[in-house]
Amino acid sequence: MPHRHPQTYADIDWNRLWQNARRQKSWTDKTAADWDKKAQAFADRNADSPYAALVLSRLPLDPSMTILDIGAGPGTLTLPLASRVATVTALDYSPQMLAILQKQAQASDLANVRTITCAWEDDWAANAVGIHDLAIASRSLGVEDLDGALKKLNDHAKRFVFITDRIAPTPFDPAAFRAIGRPFDSGPDYIYTLNALYRLNIHPCVEILQLERDLVFADMDEALASFAWMFSNLTAGEYQNLRRYLTTRIIRSEGDRVVIRREFPPRWAMIWWKKMAEEEYM
Repeated sequence: MPHRHPQTYADIDWNRLWQNARRQKSWTDKTAADWDKKAQAFADRNADSPYAALVLSRLPLDPSMTILDIGAGPGTLTLPLASRVATVTALDYSPQMLAILQKQAQASDLANVRTITCAWEDDWAANAVGIHDLAIASRSLGVEDLDGALKKLNDHAKRFVFITDRIAPTPFDPAAFRAIGRPFDSGPDYIYTLNALYRLNIHPCVEILQLERDLVFADMDEALASFAWMFSNLTAGEYQNLRRYLTTRIIRSEGDRVVIRREFPPRWAMIWWKKMAEEEYM
């Protein structure tokens, strides 16, 4: 019988573990059509986003820089970046998200923004994505092939790579799942990404970004629509249970505003590294 060595870290396939965890998650991936439907509401809620301010304050920007924003959405980062750097290329697989981004760029007289309707899995060379000084994937690493996405991200950056990845249970509310009687499994988060990068011989810096627990809505219907986005195929009874749950989370209701406190504050891991020149490896 052949001798088998005890397993070590080198035997762990983090890409496979990531895929296994994704199959067990309680939430479903959104399609481009799903995001098209949500595009305007998402753009409205993310205008002047405190999340965007946290991210932008940490990027090593200069006026000559070129930026690749992957999963750009309606321009949460692309638009403020465009006013600070030479050019921004915005990728997203939702045409409606990019249409809103383009409209806002034109309204702000930003002529240095290029949009490409493109997914992680697409051929970026065929879509002329190109290599940029800094590549960023902000809350957009919901992919099946983690290794492939990380390599593609790294290959399209000259100087810096930035990722913001979820820290479980962000952006979900486990108590909302319990309230409607559904099990909750968060799926993979940033710890898989860190280990996958280690296996790729990339050793990044990590910072935890934490947002406020409280969400402000115009009314309960808006709050319900926001929380319902976590689920697929909600029944009428589940909607009612979700509404009752949100009512218990109201901490303030005044005039045209309802403030709801989430069970956990949203937390994101900012993972970043500086690309090394070839001579630095010698």
